[in-house]
Amino acid sequence: MTPALVLAAHGTRSAAGEQTLSSLAEAVRRARPGRHVELSYLEISSPLLADVLPVVRGPVVVVPLLLAGGYHAHIDLPNVIAECRPDAVVAGWLGPHGLLTSALARKLARAGLRGTDAVVLGAAGSSDPAALADVRAAAHRLAVRLARPVTAAFASAGAPSLEEAMERLGSTPAARVAIASYVLAPGFFHDRLAAAGAGLVSEPLGADPDVAALIWHRYEEALRGRRTAPQVLGASR
Repeated sequence: MTPALVLAAHGTRSAAGEQTLSSLAEAVRRARPGRHVELSYLEISSPLLADVLPVVRGPVVVVPLLLAGGYHAHIDLPNVIAECRPDAVVAGWLGPHGLLTSALARKLARAGLRGTDAVVLGAAGSSDPAALADVRAAAHRLAVRLARPVTAAFASAGAPSLEEAMERLGSTPAARVAIASYVLAPGFFHDRLAAAGAGLVSEPLGADPDVAALIWHRYEEALRGRRTAPQVLGASR
């Protein structure tokens, strides 16, 4: 039996965020018609991963809808799976990856990125140094793609903070600052990015076809590794 794909998102109080994640799940289904795909959440939103896992029949692959490692990837997710579905195969979180770089560059272009703009990769942040390193690696990939420096900055934990990055870049000769939104959906963190005073802020990654393709890549990667909870596969670079 082909394993079902269970998407595990963080959860949000934003109705627009939930709709965006539902649209992403639909994009994932359209990419491989006939496959069993379920969307779930670690907290706040419903259905919860803890409620979805026990009712999915047959083998299961869980793909975390997380752009970096951190507490949710290393603690929350493995705990839920170990308790509710210890036979599940767990994929790596999404980033960093070239498909995300492509989506970020495309969304910046649509937002009106100029050649003279200073670019910030705006992420949620984490107290986990490895998660911050994931974001900085994503910023490096985007810098290579855009052929200009990209500063990783964080809306919560992590240095530099979004405010520090904006202040620093505001004193440079750049005409304006452009923020690439390194979040999946609208909500608290994207609102923080939008309120930072940048000349432009790209849309969240959302239901981009490259994000959907990356999810299936992580699914296949996990099946090749055949690793099960409570360990979570690290994201390939």
